[in-house]
Amino acid sequence: MTSLFLRDLKLAMRAGGGALIGVLFFMTVVAVVPFAVGPDLNLLSRIGPAILWIGALLASLLGLDRLFQAEREDGSLDLMLMQQTPLVLTVLMKCLAHWTATGLPLVIAAPLLGLFMNMNEVAIGATMLTLLAGTPAITLIGAAGAAVAVTLPRGGLLVSILVLPLTIPVLIFGVSAAYAAVEDPAPFLPPFLILIAITLFFAVIGPLSAALALRAASD
Repeated sequence: MTSLFLRDLKLAMRAGGGALIGVLFFMTVVAVVPFAVGPDLNLLSRIGPAILWIGALLASLLGLDRLFQAEREDGSLDLMLMQQTPLVLTVLMKCLAHWTATGLPLVIAAPLLGLFMNMNEVAIGATMLTLLAGTPAITLIGAAGAAVAVTLPRGGLLVSILVLPLTIPVLIFGVSAAYAAVEDPAPFLPPFLILIAITLFFAVIGPLSAALALRAASD
């Protein structure tokens, strides 16, 4: 499992720029917002957590179609299906490597972009914490979509279409928890715990669905 994690981490970093492309896209999405809404610093600080979450969500969709594409192209996908290690665990490890290469850099970049949106320290910390808890769910959901589209030559758009509606609960509770941290009447813990529960739920359902889809695609 460790060797598989390191292998997939290297592949995720190399393919299409890896973390760099995701971070640049994240920065681009956040950077264009002030030009659209104007130079109102109070407005930017209010919508900052939502903009960071939307940017991270869209950036996380990049590269999901390549989650199993390399194995499909070099034939190692058949070996994955025949190995003794449960396919669910293999998919889970691949998701962890993919998130480490593409999702974790977004979390690290969030504080800098939060300053760009005129967010205070509490809002930046809450947004970063919710991204850390919620972005793995996006990768886990994306694994199922990537497995469904693995046999298609250009399945990137299909993966985004399949995954985006399923990530709406993650976006809702992630933004709600971030806003609750800076608004006194609203408690931070309930939406944050729900966000963690969603991630844990998809940690079970996502790899299982992806494994079933991969076996179906191989038949």
